[in-house]
Amino acid sequence: MAALTAVVVLPTSSIASAADSAERLQARTFMLAPSTAVPSPEQLRTGGAAQLQSIADAAAAAPTTPLEVVGPAASYGIKATTPATVAPARTGSAPSFMSPAAVSYPEPARAVTLQECKQNLAGASQVYVKSRFAVCTGLKVTTVWEKQNGAVGTSSYTVYVRGTVPREADRTIYFDYDVTDFTAIGSTGVSGLKIGLKGDVAQDWPAAATPVVGKTLPVTKTWLEMQSSPHYTHSVRYAPGQGTGAGAADLIAAVYQPAVTSTLPAGWVGESPKTGKPFMFAPRWDAASYLRNSTGAGNPANKGGAAFSMIATLEYSSKAAAPEKSVAEHIKQAFANPTATKPLNALKNVPGDTIQEPLHRLFLDTKRHDRNRAVAVRECKRYWGANYTEGGKECDEFPFASTYEGSALEEYDPHVEKNNFSVQPVPGAENGAAGTLLRGFYNNNRIIDGLEDGFIVKIT
Repeated sequence: MAALTAVVVLPTSSIASAADSAERLQARTFMLAPSTAVPSPEQLRTGGAAQLQSIADAAAAAPTTPLEVVGPAASYGIKATTPATVAPARTGSAPSFMSPAAVSYPEPARAVTLQECKQNLAGASQVYVKSRFAVCTGLKVTTVWEKQNGAVGTSSYTVYVRGTVPREADRTIYFDYDVTDFTAIGSTGVSGLKIGLKGDVAQDWPAAATPVVGKTLPVTKTWLEMQSSPHYTHSVRYAPGQGTGAGAADLIAAVYQPAVTSTLPAGWVGESPKTGKPFMFAPRWDAASYLRNSTGAGNPANKGGAAFSMIATLEYSSKAAAPEKSVAEHIKQAFANPTATKPLNALKNVPGDTIQEPLHRLFLDTKRHDRNRAVAVRECKRYWGANYTEGGKECDEFPFASTYEGSALEEYDPHVEKNNFSVQPVPGAENGAAGTLLRGFYNNNRIIDGLEDGFIVKIT
């Protein structure tokens, strides 16, 4: 009797699996800062991949919230300890020294180009703040491809996200996504790689507020498709009447979180899909009665405006031609040598020059504002006499009377340092010019009353 030979038929999937295993196609994807250098295949063979992994591990545990964020969104995620790159608030020469009415604070930028974003994220910073209406961040996605035969390759692309409020009298915030700087070196599988873009409102305050979000995202495309169609605009808008806050501020705060997902092609083994999240944005909407467009110009559904909840910077100039020169010099001394200013206080540390100690606008409590002025004038008389106004001088105080940190702070908070402010007689015209610039700064930057907003002062 003939011997029987057993025949084992392997399923097609098992054969494919065995082949893939034999091929051993492996890929590792890293989510990195835009400025991170991509190692060459030669560097990968000599430990470059381990170095990249170390950088990626650090990035995974890195902050997600810019240091400059204020208000409710400041408590979201992990806050950075280093400042963002910030554009100058005032550019060009100082205005001619005429009357205070002729002085005006410049309008903040409401657009940021992709090139500006790239240039300002080329260093260590992962956030660029051009203004409270134009902010950008980015994320580099790098994949290391390895084959069993020793062939290696790298691929990389960078996603930049720009958040802008293009129009003052419009509550819509736009987020422009650009997928750029595609590179592929050596043996890779980029032809089958998929790239996904997504933007979500991760949290908002109050939680009952409902946004209107554009339908452009999410989107997923192959490497080649994304190269040919790399730009997407996403929008977020909250209608007025959903917010909170005294003085009809109608304040809504939110966290907008971009996300980038990279999915490996079939046959490649590695963590897939892998998602990275650039720094979040902190958009904010208000309809404060004391700011622009408070009525919507006949369209109540569009009253108020939008901004990003980030500490703004008021710039004063101490240059010879600057209308506010004397006030700027006074503030500069208060920052640099506070114990030499009046009133005397050996422990004086005047706030307002660092992100950690910002100033907060005081508008609604007119009695407290008047008390700030009264205390300042009292100290000017105390040190320079009742005739300190001779020659047209006025009592200048810092922090400003229009802030919660003003001269009367100790009367409202017994726990603060006493006499932690500075006063000095200055020419009335220059004091008036500084006041005009300050009011323009408040209005142009939508600075709201209270501790949920903040600003610092920079002397140039």
